[in-house]
Amino acid sequence: MNKETRKQLEKIVGQLSDLASDAETLLESVQLLAEEEREKFDNLSEGLQASEKGQAIDEASMQLEDAAIPLQEAFGALQEAENILSAVN
Repeated sequence: MNKETRKQLEKIVGQLSDLASDAETLLESVQLLAEEEREKFDNLSEGLQASEKGQAIDEASMQLEDAAIPLQEAFGALQEAENILSAVN
């Protein structure tokens, strides 16, 4: 590996590290919000859970939980790429 290629690789590893950090922060925020919405729904009475507002809270928590899955996968893939490229360097 020549000097120029090594510099490019180092830059990519740094960018991957930044992306992984951002992805982790976003994932934690989405998971926290999903938990808050789930708790909000769980603390409603059965009557309010069945209401339009209760159903909207439940749906929002499920959508947030679903959104966290690809974010978690992306975070894992970014970390893996960073590890592999760091090992090559």
